[in-house]
Amino acid sequence: MQGDPGYFGPESMMWRVNKEITVLFGGARALLMHAAHPLISAGARQTSFYQRDPWKRLIRTLSLQNSVTFGTKQEADESANRINKLHEVIKGKDPITGGTYDALDYEQLLWVHACLQISSIYFYEKTVKKLSDDEKNQYHKENMLAAKIMLVDVNRMPKTHEELKEWVINKSKDKDYLLLTDVAQDVYDIIAGGPVPVHIKPIWPFISFTAFNTLPKEFKDIYGIKETNLKRHLVNFNLSLLRLTRPFLPPFFKLIAPARWAKQRITKNPSLKFKDKSKI
Repeated sequence: MQGDPGYFGPESMMWRVNKEITVLFGGARALLMHAAHPLISAGARQTSFYQRDPWKRLIRTLSLQNSVTFGTKQEADESANRINKLHEVIKGKDPITGGTYDALDYEQLLWVHACLQISSIYFYEKTVKKLSDDEKNQYHKENMLAAKIMLVDVNRMPKTHEELKEWVINKSKDKDYLLLTDVAQDVYDIIAGGPVPVHIKPIWPFISFTAFNTLPKEFKDIYGIKETNLKRHLVNFNLSLLRLTRPFLPPFFKLIAPARWAKQRITKNPSLKFKDKSKI
């Protein structure tokens, strides 16, 4: 597998955005957005992920994103197949809303995909640099391949990043589309300060604070998060500080391990030149 750049490669927007450690902070934000959807929560309730292992869903989601982005094609396919097989049995009637949850339903799949994408782009722009519309749309276009691997019907997907973002916001404004269920409350409690893995405890208060206070208004309303000028200033100050200090950090502190490993895998093959336009 040496030299296999996978589905995207180092010159892609997927590599450029997803390699950043600070973009991982968007995972906690996306998890809150996922859980606010009662049918997504119903599927999580069936599998008992949040009660049995509160970190399993977040780690699984981020691991899948990293495998599809930075792994070989075989690794990406194997990761996606494992998740798709699991999704086949997650379906039923939601006792709270009376609706049907189905982990292979187009809209529910798209919701999970979209919340993670817009959160990733949000944190990239806040902690690394602004992206042009063309760059965001290129990321969206590439990420559609990741969505397709996860069985999302890409022919029905919004065609641009901004349209995808608007789809999430418009849906969230529909009556009873978002709901504070028991699962959503569990996720809130976990991110607010539940059992945190030892290796991220020092930075978790910051991740938690930014996850809650960068949510769109409709989600803040569901979770009862009050907006204040002080919170806005603190969020903007901290994210700006990360953005200013990032260029001076060594790769170990700014790039996730799968991205560094992928670079090593490719550069071991002399027939492939590693040209990263994002200038690590």
